[in-house]
Amino acid sequence: MRSQASAFTLLELVIALAIGAILVVYAVPSYRSHVARSHRIDAASALYRAAQFVEAGAAGEVSSGMSSAVSPAVSPAVSPLPSGLDQAPPFGTPVYRLRALPADETNGGYAVEAQPLETGPMRDDACGTFTLDATGLRGNRTADGANAPDSNICWNTQ
Repeated sequence: MRSQASAFTLLELVIALAIGAILVVYAVPSYRSHVARSHRIDAASALYRAAQFVEAGAAGEVSSGMSSAVSPAVSPAVSPLPSGLDQAPPFGTPVYRLRALPADETNGGYAVEAQPLETGPMRDDACGTFTLDATGLRGNRTADGANAPDSNICWNTQ
């Protein structure tokens, strides 16, 4: 009497591998774009938190009488951002570094920027560095200083 051996045939194995390969071809790019989008959302929300911190510091200086000639939205010297506000995401491995920029004639008193780390996953992202100033103007610029193609795509969190 012969025992019945159950196993995959070569044809079944090839079909299963083909189906797996097709799934990977579509899933990996979708996953990567989702991860990039979530990093951009982290950068944008970190910029808003940093701007709120800078605004609160400028308002505190005015209300305490230290600088009565300066309006609440304008800070003469922007202090460094504290730990947690100086990176995005705020906890864990940073993907973006945040810094506050001093006042100039165009930014309304200050600007904050989120620059991707050179060794991070967003170093080659088309959105580049995110910027937000005291007037509410949002923007992006690439590593060479040019404006990103469409900053609405970069800031869109829908």
